[in-house]
Amino acid sequence: MSTSLTAILVAVCVMAIAAAAYVAARTRMLHWGATTMEARRSMRGDDLIPEPILVTTRAITIDAEAERVWPWLSQIGQGRGGFYSYELLENLAGLDIHNADRIIPEMQELKPGDLIPFWRGAGVNVETVKAPRLLVLAGTLNRPRGGTAAAGNLGGTWVFALEDAEPRGTRLVVRSRVAKFEPAWLSALFMRLLEPVHYVMEHKMLKGIRDRAEQH
Repeated sequence: MSTSLTAILVAVCVMAIAAAAYVAARTRMLHWGATTMEARRSMRGDDLIPEPILVTTRAITIDAEAERVWPWLSQIGQGRGGFYSYELLENLAGLDIHNADRIIPEMQELKPGDLIPFWRGAGVNVETVKAPRLLVLAGTLNRPRGGTAAAGNLGGTWVFALEDAEPRGTRLVVRSRVAKFEPAWLSALFMRLLEPVHYVMEHKMLKGIRDRAEQH
């Protein structure tokens, strides 16, 4: 076998291994903690973004009843209870996030249309709320919205489902769907850049909710 052919074969093998490693790492990022069934099943709110460019499903088991987990979800948001993630990183981006370590009574009542702020009044709206089991957030970060989200204007959805875990506790399953936008190449590039950031922050958020619910 010639030296040049050997070099080509080695290069092909290296590329194949790198591609396989990337696919495995990306799958773990997009579906951290979720079972195959959880990642593949449909969830409430999926129909709001029928052709997403990005879908993530992440999950964690919490040693607490859903009623103890729900209050932490009810108060998420900037200027509310925070997002229980890396506060320092969020504030380096100027988001002014302060994570609560207590349940805030005045922030426990959510209704459809309520705004969950991310930054300076921009955020997503409550689409569906069924305490203590389901919270569907939907909207766009382009501008604040005063009512429930309209499907044609959606940039994404964020769904939190609380389900009974066996033999005890609660399974928190979080689904995100992000809509395409124009131009297509920019949409694809943005999603590739967003994926690792979204994973790091949501991974920490899930653990933050778990720790708070189990300790209080």
